[in-house]
Amino acid sequence: MKYVLVTGGVVSGLGKGVTASSIGVILKACGLRVTSIKIDPYLNTDAGTMSPFEHGEVFVLDDGGEVDLDLGNYERFLDIKLTRDNNITTGKIYQAVIDKERRGDYLGKTVQVVPHITDAIQEWIERVAMIPVDGKEGPADVCVIELGGTIGDIESMPFIEALGQFSYRVGADNFCLIHVSLVPVLSVVGEQKTKPTQHSVRGLRSLGLTPNILACRSTKELEENVKAKLCQFCHVSAENIISLYDVSNIWHVPLLLKDQKAHEAILKALNLIGVANEPALVEWKSRAELSDMLHEPVRIAMVGKYTGLSDSYLSVLKALLHASVACHMKLFIEWIPSSDLEDATAKENPESYKAAWNLLKGADGVLVPGGFGDRGVQGKIIAAKYARENKIPFLGICLGMQIAVIEFTRSVLGLQDANSTEFDPNTSNPCVIFMPEGSKTHMGGTMRLGSRRTYFQVADCLSAKLYGNKSFIDERHRHRYEVNPDMVAQLEDAGLSFTGKDESGQRMEIVELSSHPFYVGVQFHPEFKSRPGKPSALFLVGLIAAACGQLDAVLKKSGTKTTAMSNGTSAIKSHQYGNADKTPNWSLGVVYSNGNGVHC
Repeated sequence: MKYVLVTGGVVSGLGKGVTASSIGVILKACGLRVTSIKIDPYLNTDAGTMSPFEHGEVFVLDDGGEVDLDLGNYERFLDIKLTRDNNITTGKIYQAVIDKERRGDYLGKTVQVVPHITDAIQEWIERVAMIPVDGKEGPADVCVIELGGTIGDIESMPFIEALGQFSYRVGADNFCLIHVSLVPVLSVVGEQKTKPTQHSVRGLRSLGLTPNILACRSTKELEENVKAKLCQFCHVSAENIISLYDVSNIWHVPLLLKDQKAHEAILKALNLIGVANEPALVEWKSRAELSDMLHEPVRIAMVGKYTGLSDSYLSVLKALLHASVACHMKLFIEWIPSSDLEDATAKENPESYKAAWNLLKGADGVLVPGGFGDRGVQGKIIAAKYARENKIPFLGICLGMQIAVIEFTRSVLGLQDANSTEFDPNTSNPCVIFMPEGSKTHMGGTMRLGSRRTYFQVADCLSAKLYGNKSFIDERHRHRYEVNPDMVAQLEDAGLSFTGKDESGQRMEIVELSSHPFYVGVQFHPEFKSRPGKPSALFLVGLIAAACGQLDAVLKKSGTKTTAMSNGTSAIKSHQYGNADKTPNWSLGVVYSNGNGVHC
């Protein structure tokens, strides 16, 4: 097994995850099988109990693992399926060691960071690296490891020590260290400064690790004299200093690495020259260039609770991007804090209220993503009602589906107090209830998690057609509340169709409104399985195609057609840009606007 370790220096947020994913892409393009491990030095056992504002979205794996969002990057870039053990945390390591100590496995020895914690880290890496993640038998050829945080962080020290020991134990030909560092430009002097990277590398070397390759993040390509200076002071050859400058979208990063022959430096360090092929990235390059050329807009209103941090909905944004590129449309995300749509905001902050409604009314499609807690729920219900009554394409995910059911129960059935017991435990019309096997005393790992099967109840329903007329699908879940099965018959009699259910028939997985051009809610999270070049059906054939008037054409192309679509799709208006300021967020390749100015 060959190992590539990616570390970061100077500041956090440099893009280690994208860099590690891109390294995996070029190695895979060389014909090698690749797996990935993310090390998070925090004490949490996993990311499941962390606020999206704290650490971005919680990414869910097939096995139900709640992990860091960087594992989502790995899965999307490499088209692989990772396991919960591919995310190592300090909490997991210490828990494993303490469990061993309680069993007496250490035979009375004093349990210490060295060697017991460091040995546990190394054993975990070696064990997980052998798990196949690409659908083939046998272990991968290369394991890309990303160490979270920044060199010098106190919580990273046990991992740094363990990885130093590990590099010595596996041998120089089997270990390559890539250090991602910042080369800033001070506006006062206007030149690229190498001192932060020098100090970062010096700190890394003092901890027992020497970088084979420097990946330098900067706004512009590194100047030759800057490379020479880094070469001199960091003891890294010039050909092994890679310039990762800002690009129009992250799909260009693997191409940057290839153009600077990063793959050759990695293969040389791992003694794989002559074994691997020249990387073939033709399809990847075409997709990156296509994304840059798109100009025809499709505007999606994202109505949520965590709109202050785009990473909170990272997988949803990626899925929308994959689908819009496949439809040859330029994606514009209109961020709408759901609470801004509520009447209370109209009194307290009329400008925010007006801006939110202008964005909602100007959108081609509305998406209500998952979330927890009652803040902003009324605004989400308002958005769902607006989309339903005005025939605007709507997709509700997880909580978004529950919101659609609550709104329909109130507006169509006339049960004004209908609610989820999450928000009103005493409601007389609980259309969304707590799962019977859930826990109200423990938060972590107690939800319905991971890949579960959904069976279509009607062969020619819209959702079945979107998925290619399959009889069932497997999608990933993360929720602890569900639609009340006792109210399903009443809702269906009123026109709301539950077209997807689990094997028991008691859990509602997909809801549709047949009288609407595109009004779909799903209890699962389809965004977690969307890939570049393989967009999620609900995002591609569904929301984006409906929002840009292509749904009929897409369904016809796949050999299916739905009458409901032909009645409404052509009526979807094509919006012109408003006066809201729009600035590209090049890290995603989409444009954001919040109605009051730039929101990147």
